[in-house]
Amino acid sequence: MKRKLIAATGVAAMVASVAACGSGEGGSDGGSADSITVWLMQGSAPDEWLDELNSAFEEEHDVKVNVEIQEWNGIQERVTTALSEDGTVDVLEVGNTQTPAFADSTGLADLTDIRGDLGYDDWYQSTLATVEFDGALYAAPWYTANRAVIYDKDVWAEAGAEVPTTREEWVEALQLIEDNTEFEPIYMPGQNFYVFAGFVWDEGGDFAVEDGDAWAGALNTPEGRAAMEFYAELQSFSDSPTDNDEASPQQATEVIPQSQVATWIGLPWQAEAAIEALEEAGRDADYGYFPIPGKTADTLGSVFLGGSNLAVAERAGDKELAQEWLRMATSAEWMTKFAEATPMLPNQEAALPETEPGSFVEVMGETAEYGDFFPLAPGWANVEVVPNPIKEMMTAALDGADYESAATTADAEITERINRD
Repeated sequence: MKRKLIAATGVAAMVASVAACGSGEGGSDGGSADSITVWLMQGSAPDEWLDELNSAFEEEHDVKVNVEIQEWNGIQERVTTALSEDGTVDVLEVGNTQTPAFADSTGLADLTDIRGDLGYDDWYQSTLATVEFDGALYAAPWYTANRAVIYDKDVWAEAGAEVPTTREEWVEALQLIEDNTEFEPIYMPGQNFYVFAGFVWDEGGDFAVEDGDAWAGALNTPEGRAAMEFYAELQSFSDSPTDNDEASPQQATEVIPQSQVATWIGLPWQAEAAIEALEEAGRDADYGYFPIPGKTADTLGSVFLGGSNLAVAERAGDKELAQEWLRMATSAEWMTKFAEATPMLPNQEAALPETEPGSFVEVMGETAEYGDFFPLAPGWANVEVVPNPIKEMMTAALDGADYESAATTADAEITERINRD
């Protein structure tokens, strides 16, 4: 069954860093009657928004908000430790594919009784899969972002290519660019498994499925094969090696400024970074943006959605104040201000900012309802650690290995890791 959502782990790490009062690297003595401690990830919250929010909260409740900025690297271990201690943290940002694991460990407070006060009915319904666990609410959705196709409008015009509405039209446009320009039609790393994930979901497949009380890898299927075949078709238009991903090297700041690339797939801040890098190199880029096309014109392609939730620690020093801070931070009023200051999508439609036609934010909004996510299993984080079996399977398949054999190997590794405590 296809699951929709607006959020997942990891995107905040790529946004510009922020400074906040009381920021630090680790935990503290936690909240008390006159203070609360909030853990946010590096780069998640604009400093002006956070300062204004905390000033309003402190004035209203006569308390101090201590914000501690955390790095994504090693965060799962730090959060696990903090949630096992009394009063170390009151409110924390959690990558939403991490949320089920922390809820399952009883580290997060049950917010079900106050979900009406939190604006539950106003959130995008697609966000609920990552904030609810076993029928209870354990977090509030905060922000999301998703990938779109970034294209050089001048090169596409030179090639006579038009913005596609289907996969078939997309391939035809890339062929026109290859035949009529000197540009690389698309930069497609061999291991961009976030993009590959959308093709898997388009085909009706998934990376793992529930098998009784456990999970089992699910790539060795007709759906997985079809997704890999389409990925390989796109990748054939790219000069990229088959064993790198979008971050190694960084496509926006290392590859694009040094190459003649007509099309690539990225996140909003990556597009901004590429434009800045091109300008520094003395080059112009008139970029346009369009959703990843679907198999037919009446549906867009599925996308992996990234973002974070906000939760309250079960062992918070002051749970009521923590809940009130969470309510305020994720309200329509403050999410509107948040969305105006970031390239992210807010947790509800009422907070969407005015956008220019054709902007990246507008495209993300169009695509959001086609978002999907990796299996919400407590052990999924084990799958994504290096070496990532999905990436290894993709490289093997692109290099000519038998898909069934490569997918069987990947499925065995996914099954072992996802069921690991």
